[in-house]
Amino acid sequence: MPLDTSIEHARSLDADDPLRTFRDRFWIPQSSGKQQTYLVGNSLGLQPKNVAALVTEELEKWQTLGVRGHFESDRPWLPYHELLTPTMAKIVGAQDDEVVVMNTLTVNLHLMMATFYRPTKTRNKILIESHAFPSDFQAVESQIQLHGFDPKEAIVTVPHGAESDLLSDDAICDLIEKHRDSLALVLLPGVQYYTGQFLNLQRITATAHRYNISVGFDLAHAVGNVPLQLHDWDVDFAVWCNYKYLNSGPGAVGGCFIHERHATDKSLPRMAGWWGHDKASRFQMENRFDPIPTAEGWQLSNPPIFSLAAILASLQVFDDAGGMGPLREKSLKLTGYFESMLKESLGDRINIITPQTSSQRGCQLSIEIATGDVQGKEIHKQLEESGIDTDWREPNVIRAAPVPLYNSFEDVHLFVMTLKQIVDP
Repeated sequence: MPLDTSIEHARSLDADDPLRTFRDRFWIPQSSGKQQTYLVGNSLGLQPKNVAALVTEELEKWQTLGVRGHFESDRPWLPYHELLTPTMAKIVGAQDDEVVVMNTLTVNLHLMMATFYRPTKTRNKILIESHAFPSDFQAVESQIQLHGFDPKEAIVTVPHGAESDLLSDDAICDLIEKHRDSLALVLLPGVQYYTGQFLNLQRITATAHRYNISVGFDLAHAVGNVPLQLHDWDVDFAVWCNYKYLNSGPGAVGGCFIHERHATDKSLPRMAGWWGHDKASRFQMENRFDPIPTAEGWQLSNPPIFSLAAILASLQVFDDAGGMGPLREKSLKLTGYFESMLKESLGDRINIITPQTSSQRGCQLSIEIATGDVQGKEIHKQLEESGIDTDWREPNVIRAAPVPLYNSFEDVHLFVMTLKQIVDP
């Protein structure tokens, strides 16, 4: 039975959506008095409307209390980051003591490698994908150099498929097996930024642990997007940013997961800072370091409160939506409809490089335009001029991500119909 591609059908799907009212809790960008069709939450999430009130509350506290704001009010600054922990832990499938909101993604990645990349003469290699996000590759390369090894010899890259841009879980595990005696660390994305592929984190972790190899994941495109169970999957560490699917503002403070078996181990080497010191004796100002026996023990400095307030606002929305369960349910329907609409309306004129199996992707679809008349980058530009926000990734992909908190089936319908008009006017 052919898909109903009418706008009426899209609107009926929206009418049946139990999360439809959450769209009204976000500011949708406008152009010429009309709402944009915003499908780029995989790059920067929209601002929740409750952000302004929470940030203003902290500004007023600073104005009226000054330094006393660290200790006074319903949400004092000193333990403010702890307010974010319970919801963040649920989103990544962790225990509260395994999660901390701190720093930014690449800073946290360096801090984690200071602990979990402990190379020896015989075991010093890091496994990473060949098309890794540049910041991850640069961090890995610099860590290897800092330890006195040659990145050309110490980096093992997982190739993308010969006939697709996808990674193979089999190939990843085979490489771990092949280099099991020389690998010190496996570092991979949860969701690959270019293709939107969701890797099998549990299988990869189990394979690496079979040979006592540490495993970490960059969850920038996974957190708030796909279901995660980091504790149960036995992941050693993970890092992420909070400004994509977690809608916490440009450059927002990031997050970090450290499995309980490591987080409680105060003997682990780390880059230390006073905010990671035991809370009861922190202000005794002694020149010794006694780490908090949780993920908080990796903190360096007190965090920026205004950024934390924005994150707290977003997490309140996640709580109200019921967490990742209902969001994932809608995401599967929304992106499934998106895929079907693209295939029905554009056929072989587009190529979706994101996995077709829903369990192997989040909400993002990465689309190549198979036409010689108009180049992909020009098509992206025309979409923007039509009021549709997506993003372009070299060499030839338009990424579009219908986010379940604020995107609608009608958004998807408008994108596909506009793309069809551009490709085949």
